[in-house]
Amino acid sequence: MDRIDFPAFTTPQINVQKKYSLPSKVGFCTRCVISNQRPRISFDADGVCSACRYAEWKRTRIDWEARAKELEALCDKHRRSDGRFDVIVPCSGGKDSGYVSHLLKNKYGMHPLTVTWAPHWYTDIGRDNLHELVHHGLDNICMTPNGVVHRIMTRLAFINLGDPFQPFIYGQKNFPLQMASSFGIPLVMFGENGEAEYGGDMKNALRPCHDTDGDMMKHFFSGVAPSEWVKHGIDEKDLHVYAGPSHEQIRNLGIECHYMGYYQKWIPQEIYYYCTEHTGFQANPDGRSEGTYSKYASLDDRLDGFHYYLAYVKFGLGRCTSDAAHEIRDGHITREEGIVLVRQFDGEFPKKHYQDFLAYTGLDENQFNQVIDLWRAPHLWSKVKGQWLLNTVISDEPAFKVAASM
Repeated sequence: MDRIDFPAFTTPQINVQKKYSLPSKVGFCTRCVISNQRPRISFDADGVCSACRYAEWKRTRIDWEARAKELEALCDKHRRSDGRFDVIVPCSGGKDSGYVSHLLKNKYGMHPLTVTWAPHWYTDIGRDNLHELVHHGLDNICMTPNGVVHRIMTRLAFINLGDPFQPFIYGQKNFPLQMASSFGIPLVMFGENGEAEYGGDMKNALRPCHDTDGDMMKHFFSGVAPSEWVKHGIDEKDLHVYAGPSHEQIRNLGIECHYMGYYQKWIPQEIYYYCTEHTGFQANPDGRSEGTYSKYASLDDRLDGFHYYLAYVKFGLGRCTSDAAHEIRDGHITREEGIVLVRQFDGEFPKKHYQDFLAYTGLDENQFNQVIDLWRAPHLWSKVKGQWLLNTVISDEPAFKVAASM
């Protein structure tokens, strides 16, 4: 990879616990393996997390036949008969976007335009899956941002936000809205409501769509708008591509952003099976992804693993915790099995593409480790004999007040 002139390496002063309002005492859900360190999650008096309560609601309270009729009515409202695109589907080529776009086209007679914001650095399997999706009958536009600017922003986001994925997330959320505006397509269909499915702000849990203004900033952009990177030396003109239409423009154009997970019961494992059959989707050829036991999610970017690893560093919750918690809620594994998996795989370092990450961000190993340690909250981590260890890990005792100390 070519060398570029990165900004000087400096680190900010960070209080992770204060920044994310993390409780001082760690507690775990009595039903799954998530803890109260996940930002925006809530727990009831029985120690059950908001994501588990939502999963219970999906099983027992939602009339999915009625929801399917709602989807039919939505499609009837927007379907075009002249060959023009009538729905935007944000698309990586992964199982979720493959499921949404294929279902809309083949079951509901829509004419979707899949819109891709390119990964930082494609994996072979990621590129193959997007190629297969297109060649199974979907139209696609792919936007690849300025490589120099994107690398600099990724480095800055890794250091200052503890998440190298933030520049990608801007495009992932905003570029589909740009295309909806440009093509005059008022319907955008995302996959699942991640806040409801994985534990977070539940205000949209029972609604089909989300707020394209406040939710973007709070849930996806870490409170930092793309324009704010001017403060870090990024030219304002280079940030336009990362921004979406204004909230006023979206409202005036009548653009609606919906979740397919509102209309269809969202079960990742079943979505994976659907896509292997209908879109040519292939799982991780390594058998599983680093940091977890699963093999079919977030496969397209060599930097994927570092997004999840930083979540483990900041919150003590890694990729395996997220996967296991959802599969417990789906009834695929027990809480006891989830605990075993978490203690085996959570926090596994993503070594496969470590050198790629360093090359992409222009950091050396010492600088990388400085940043990682910067984002360790003292109430979560202690250094014992030169090794960082979590102060509290999940136990097999299903009580929110109980946590096993190391």
